[in-house]
Amino acid sequence: MTSVAMRRRSDPSAAAPPLSNGVSTTVSHSTVVGATSDLSLDRQDFVTLSTAISNGDDVGPFVRRAFASGRPDSLLHHLRLFSRAKESEIEELCKAHYSDFIRAVDDLRSLLCDVDDLKTSLSDTNRLLQSTGVPLLNSLDSFLYAKSLSNNLSLALNSARRCVKLLTICARANYHLGNNNLYLVLRAVDEIDQEVVKDAAAVPLPALRRMLVCYIPAIRGYAEKKISKEFSDWMVQVRAASRHLGQVAISRASAQRQRDEELNSTRSGAESLYSLDADSDPDDIAAAAASAPDAASAAGFDLTPLYRAHHIHTTLGLEDRFKKYYFENRKLQLTSDFQVSSMTPFLESHQTFLAQIAGFFIIEDRILRTGGGLVSRADVDSLWDAAVAKMVAVLEDQFSRMQTANHLLLIKDYVGLFGTTLRRYGYAVGPLMDVLAKHRDKYHDLLLADCKRQVTEALAADKFEQMMMKKEYEYSMNVLAFQIQTSDIIPAFPYVAPFSSTVPDLCRIVRSFIEDSVSFLSHGGQIEIFPTVKKYLERLLVEVIDGSIVRLVDTGGLNWSQAMHVAANMAVMERACDFFYLHAAQLSGVRRPGHTSSHRDFPLKRSRDASEVLLLKLLCNKIDDFVDNNADSINWMADDVVNGTGNGVELGNEYANEVYIYLDTLVETAKHILPAPVLRRVFYGVLSHVSDQVIGLFLSDSVKRFNINAVIGIDVDLRHFEDFADGLVPLFADNPDELSGGEEPRSALTEARQMVNLLMSNNPENFLNPVIREKSYNKLDYKKVVSISEKFRDSSDRLFGTFSTIGTRRGEKANPSKRKGLESLIKRLKDVS
Repeated sequence: MTSVAMRRRSDPSAAAPPLSNGVSTTVSHSTVVGATSDLSLDRQDFVTLSTAISNGDDVGPFVRRAFASGRPDSLLHHLRLFSRAKESEIEELCKAHYSDFIRAVDDLRSLLCDVDDLKTSLSDTNRLLQSTGVPLLNSLDSFLYAKSLSNNLSLALNSARRCVKLLTICARANYHLGNNNLYLVLRAVDEIDQEVVKDAAAVPLPALRRMLVCYIPAIRGYAEKKISKEFSDWMVQVRAASRHLGQVAISRASAQRQRDEELNSTRSGAESLYSLDADSDPDDIAAAAASAPDAASAAGFDLTPLYRAHHIHTTLGLEDRFKKYYFENRKLQLTSDFQVSSMTPFLESHQTFLAQIAGFFIIEDRILRTGGGLVSRADVDSLWDAAVAKMVAVLEDQFSRMQTANHLLLIKDYVGLFGTTLRRYGYAVGPLMDVLAKHRDKYHDLLLADCKRQVTEALAADKFEQMMMKKEYEYSMNVLAFQIQTSDIIPAFPYVAPFSSTVPDLCRIVRSFIEDSVSFLSHGGQIEIFPTVKKYLERLLVEVIDGSIVRLVDTGGLNWSQAMHVAANMAVMERACDFFYLHAAQLSGVRRPGHTSSHRDFPLKRSRDASEVLLLKLLCNKIDDFVDNNADSINWMADDVVNGTGNGVELGNEYANEVYIYLDTLVETAKHILPAPVLRRVFYGVLSHVSDQVIGLFLSDSVKRFNINAVIGIDVDLRHFEDFADGLVPLFADNPDELSGGEEPRSALTEARQMVNLLMSNNPENFLNPVIREKSYNKLDYKKVVSISEKFRDSSDRLFGTFSTIGTRRGEKANPSKRKGLESLIKRLKDVS
């Protein structure tokens, strides 16, 4: 019936009339009746209630509304109407589908007959199957019995095979144990252990199992003792080998450094790296790459025992314990290496001390890289930090005690090689380089003290005579080696140098100082070497050499010849200073020192000036002696000109002749010794002193008065000195810049010449004319002019005759009023002053 109803529901032609229409009609009729009888809910409320009930909505609001309005009966009435409408709808639906229910019942009765037929067929099939399966079951039982027997035989064979396998492994373990192949023994034991311990059923014989369980720990214990003994022997050997490893590594670093220096020297010579030409810009030279050799491999040291012990302990499961044991023992060895014997000087033991530590860390670096985790980077770093702290303390202590620069340099050099070696293996050597930098000043102070002693000895041994060189190698060793030659042409031998033996001796001292300073500063940290070397070089030149020469000059033990050689030496040393800076730059690896001699003050300026002052003082003293000894021979009130002639040459006063002869002899000697600049400065000073002496003669208290004839004699003297000054000019022809401000040597006599010209002038009062004074008398002092003019006397009856004679002799017109003009000049000068 249900299926029929379903079919009918799906068939559009059999669909029942819609329930909503009937309900709507019924509701509408009831609503109308209700509206006329008791005025209940209106039609819209009923429709709303019906819709809510159909949709399954909550009717609570309708109930509350009905009770709130006091009409619950109306609501109940409408609910009954809705119920009767639904019952009518259900009845109509059943009437429409009753035929479907009948047909469904008929189908069920037909199906019951088919089921009875199927039951009969299954019973027949079962009887047939039972009769066929009994023989098969009997065969299956026989098969299962045979299979069980086969399985038992297989188990027996497998047990036999396992026993044979275990015995074979035991035999192999015995073989390796006899050959001391401990790792292979432990592998075999581990294999037996896996078979016996982890799988007890794998060994069917309890006696065999008990035997194996008993011997496995014994074999492992034997292997551990055996490898521990070998490792202990290796630990003894490695300490003895560390020193050799360190020495090999440091020697390789030294050889590499030497190759690099030779390469740099060759390149610098080929490419002129240290030229001072500011226009040249040569390409940079690539530094030779230094390979870091493996010292351990080079020394043939074998780490196999260590690796074997590590591997065996790892196999035994004792890796952590072995690592700790190894680290603690190596730490104790390193602590022992730190011990510095107080019985042996550190200068003799420092190489052994540093080589031992270098070898220790070279081995640790190899183990860190190839040991398979035996040591960690943190462990090695901690050992290195401890070693650096100890080495710093030792070096600080030893350096503080040293008082010899050479000893400090030797230790520093080996420490530098030690640092270079260990830096290649990745170790930080900065603190060691800081120690070297910290004692940089002390080393140079010791070096300067040693150089001061050598300079003092060289100056004391020098006789200050021109140095003679008989062979070319002497010239090369004493001149070319320091670039102090004045010409590129090799002179003829024997060669007399314009300097004494002090110059090459001082040059050798300075060159050695530069090389030692560069050697100390090189390979000792990231610093600019040349500025530092330059600083200490200037200290050597200024404090030591310049100070020593100044002290030598100030002692007053030099004669004029020796003072002349000292002054000549200073000129040569000025050229040598350029070589010193260039040599320092070359050794420091600098292309250009960054300066030229024209931009740099001469560091020996004080000694140069002192030597020239001393020479000038000695020469002036000699001139003073000539003047003082012959001043009395001058006739200041001569009745006639006393100067005579000799060989057609007008002769001056006796003092002037002595001074002239002395100066002429002096210049012949000095021009072969003194260079042109020094020669000019010295003779300019000498002629200035001669001028002062001439003025001094007029101002002398012993001269109460003088006449024109005496002035004429002084004029002749001055002309001789001026001729001598003019004769010096050719000596400076090749050096025109050496004339100070373009002045000629005769300009040194200007004051004396102007004074004589004023005394011989017919119009002396022109001195008061500013224009004329600036042009002709600019060097004269008012007071001196007054003092000298007051001494100018002559007899009145001969005054005009004298002036007439002068004017006639000189081709000038006599001026009788000269004396009057001179007196007027004196009076006016006194008023001005």
